[in-house]
Amino acid sequence: MSLSLHFSGIADVYKFFNLDQLLKHPLVAVIDFSDVDEQVLEDTRISGDYYCLLFKRYDGNNVRYGRKVIDFNNGSLMCIGPNQVLEMETNIDTYTEKEGWGVFFHPDLIRATSLQDKMKDYSFFSYEVWEALHMSEKEKQIFYECVQKLAGELQENIDVHSQDIIVSNIELLLNYCTRFYGRQFITRKSMNGSVVMQVEKILSDHFKSGKLEEQGLPTVKDLADKVNLSPGYLSDLLKKETGKNTQDHIHYYLIEEAKNVLISTNKSVGEVAYLLGFEYPQYFNKLFKQKTGKTPVEFRNMN
Repeated sequence: MSLSLHFSGIADVYKFFNLDQLLKHPLVAVIDFSDVDEQVLEDTRISGDYYCLLFKRYDGNNVRYGRKVIDFNNGSLMCIGPNQVLEMETNIDTYTEKEGWGVFFHPDLIRATSLQDKMKDYSFFSYEVWEALHMSEKEKQIFYECVQKLAGELQENIDVHSQDIIVSNIELLLNYCTRFYGRQFITRKSMNGSVVMQVEKILSDHFKSGKLEEQGLPTVKDLADKVNLSPGYLSDLLKKETGKNTQDHIHYYLIEEAKNVLISTNKSVGEVAYLLGFEYPQYFNKLFKQKTGKTPVEFRNMN
């Protein structure tokens, strides 16, 4: 039987982990998993209204997202956004020891701060759980030291400086996530190269199919689904490998196809736009001018 839990606040997190001590801060918590009584005795689906940085390493516990299972035995870091659903699976026979930590913070903590505006840049919160960050021992130590500083600040009495210091420590953790994910993209270059080739083949086949008018343009989600990655992770991977994100790749193939049609046929610009899947020709004109510096008519006249 599956159990679904939704945590509306940090206090619910404390209750789930059976923490008896007083909640130090209503909007943020640091939890050391080696010190808590966590027993997930059946499949449990968990979601919450908070952001979470979750590092775990212990035997007998996996996380499932859809059909993907992540084994925590070696340890990895997940960055989880509000309302993302995780399914915990526990093997009671092999459940022995646990190690790790979690940083939980509610969106209200960073509201009206500079960090709120930066959250959209931390695209790893949109990654799927199987795209977790696998860290070196040095990286784990850096994260642990940052988490310890944040935990230490939460032990202090709240004063006028508390929020700035707490938010700054969280921002530092997120910036390290950005750095280390960048390293992970580099160290997985051969694997990433295969993904780039897959994306290019999918796009090439789509535009050669002759069904563009019927099927429309492929979306970022379409491509991500076909290579079994999340849209955010795929875009970041392509950006690291090629300098262009997923939407840029789609637009590149679109504009190349538009050039071919403009030169090889006498179709009007409106007809070309519809052929390429645009509902409104003006959108096609704007994109073509943005990508080439010329309008479709200007390009045709030059060739």
